[in-house]
Amino acid sequence: QVQLVESGGGLVQAGGSLRLSCAASGRTYSKFVMGWFRQAPGKEREFVTTIRWSGGSTYSADSVKGRFTISRDNTKNTVYLQMNSLKPEDTAIYYCAAGYDHLFTMATSLGRPELYDYWGQGTQVTVSS
Repeated sequence: QVQLVESGGGLVQAGGSLRLSCAASGRTYSKFVMGWFRQAPGKEREFVTTIRWSGGSTYSADSVKGRFTISRDNTKNTVYLQMNSLKPEDTAIYYCAAGYDHLFTMATSLGRPELYDYWGQGTQVTVSS
């Protein structure tokens, strides 16, 4: 079992920055892909970005490339999402997720939420115009 706890959300003006954290506890993280997803009111959950705990390779949605950066700190078992140049359309609840690495056989599969077994409770990010 893996427990994920997000933090760092809040209210920010357009053009501003926020850093989200996802603290993981439980099992062996080297076997996992860690992802960030988001869900805006009335919309489906949307893939944002992922990182493989082992090796550190990343994969991001086109909508956030160049603005958002995912990273991990192995010593703290924590994954971060640095969000810069925020836009009102980035407003959503942001969720951290963990999935078993061997399930992600293609890069495109990294964006499939159904392949992630563990989810945090989410943290609200609101970007005002």
